[in-house]
Amino acid sequence: MSLRNLPTSFDLSDEVEYALAHEVPVVALESTIVVHGLPAPQNREVARACEDAIRAVGAVPATVGLLEGRVVIGLSANQLEQLCDPGVGAAKLSARDIGVALARKESGATTVAGTISLAARAGIDVMATGGLGGVHRGAQLSFDESADLTALSRTSTLVVASGVKSILDVAATLERLDSLGVPVLGYRTTSFPGFYLSDAGFALDWSVDGPDQAAEAFRYHRGISPTGMLLANPIAPEKQLDPALHDEALRAALDHAERVGASGKAVTPIVLAEFARFTAGASVGVNQSLVVSNAAVAAAVAVALSS
Repeated sequence: MSLRNLPTSFDLSDEVEYALAHEVPVVALESTIVVHGLPAPQNREVARACEDAIRAVGAVPATVGLLEGRVVIGLSANQLEQLCDPGVGAAKLSARDIGVALARKESGATTVAGTISLAARAGIDVMATGGLGGVHRGAQLSFDESADLTALSRTSTLVVASGVKSILDVAATLERLDSLGVPVLGYRTTSFPGFYLSDAGFALDWSVDGPDQAAEAFRYHRGISPTGMLLANPIAPEKQLDPALHDEALRAALDHAERVGASGKAVTPIVLAEFARFTAGASVGVNQSLVVSNAAVAAAVAVALSS
């Protein structure tokens, strides 16, 4: 899309606008992980580290969010700080919420679905996140499924993530991605990663050995399909959460969410907070590590796509 055709509600940072106008690779980043996902001060540290990792590879970071009824692509550190202020009451915005939030002049942090829907309008092809949303446990009764999946099936974006969070139904999520026509490629792995763990126990049909192969696969894919692509980048085995501790924390976190009656988009932040408490902060460190790694991989793929 030409920048001249962007909705009037869009504000691009000078850096992002220049990059898009001059075909410099850009990587979109969600703001929910900073505002709603990680505790302070780690959330700000991760935001800076992701942007630094993207720039180090030769791409431009574009963190996405809403501020007072404006879409901002390329949030500054001060703007992110504003969104993190509890007094602002930043909402958690999926793709379906953005139009209403704009009309009400609201501020909010965008999820994966919200981020790719906005970034794609600006012509950004690659996004990095921690873990993709997916099918929740018990979805056969609750029908609780993240809008990330359907958004990815409708948006031609390559998303780099460390699989889906282990609090979800991983098998069902992979089946839904298959049904929705979204290819899942392992990045230097043949196993689907489990967010805190490098291997969730599910084999992948396809894998790539580096950013050039990922970029080539995405080029061919988008030439024949309107769907996006998931590039699954596992955390290094030596940095993953101890598997036994992970399983104990998962049981405790799911039990906690059930006790407090969490549902819908409230489940993930509650469960992640309990994960952090149960593991004495170890899960937060793992989360930080994988998010920054995904940002670097996404930048390398964006650079390969632009060449």
